[in-house]
Amino acid sequence: MNLLLNGEQSERLLFRKLVQADFDQWLPFHQEPLSTKYWEGLDTNPNIACANWFKAVFSRYENQLGGMNALILKETGALVGQCGLLVQTVDDVSELEIGYSILPNYWKQGFATEAAMQCKHFAFSKNVTKSLISIIHIDNTPSQKVALNNGMFLDKTTMYKSNPVHIYRTYA
Repeated sequence: MNLLLNGEQSERLLFRKLVQADFDQWLPFHQEPLSTKYWEGLDTNPNIACANWFKAVFSRYENQLGGMNALILKETGALVGQCGLLVQTVDDVSELEIGYSILPNYWKQGFATEAAMQCKHFAFSKNVTKSLISIIHIDNTPSQKVALNNGMFLDKTTMYKSNPVHIYRTYA
């Protein structure tokens, strides 16, 4: 099953695969300390962190593990963020996650919620899964609000990749 939302759209956003040419537009995400404030284990050099991010996205594409989609603002054609369905293993259980990250210039404009809701609609309308999660650091209140706005509830708290996280969940 293809988990990418390539070609999907929401009210303001177009979804497409991330491409290497997006690197310079995505770099500001890694240059803003608040973007990665809550996540341990990331490289502190923005260029290396961004390169690692792209490598992980392309690896997911190649291995059919879902992946982040570039979010393109319909009005301007600008890259505003990334969002997608990701195959994850949490507490030894394979889960499908809605992941989202927005460029700092586009924070607090509802793009993460809009994109996450589109991912949920896509997954449930195509019967991809009966349950979706979002993995969110316990201190990342803005991302927790996105999960709640997406109809998710706090299911449990656990460790994921050496980070204390809340697992938010929703059912079809």
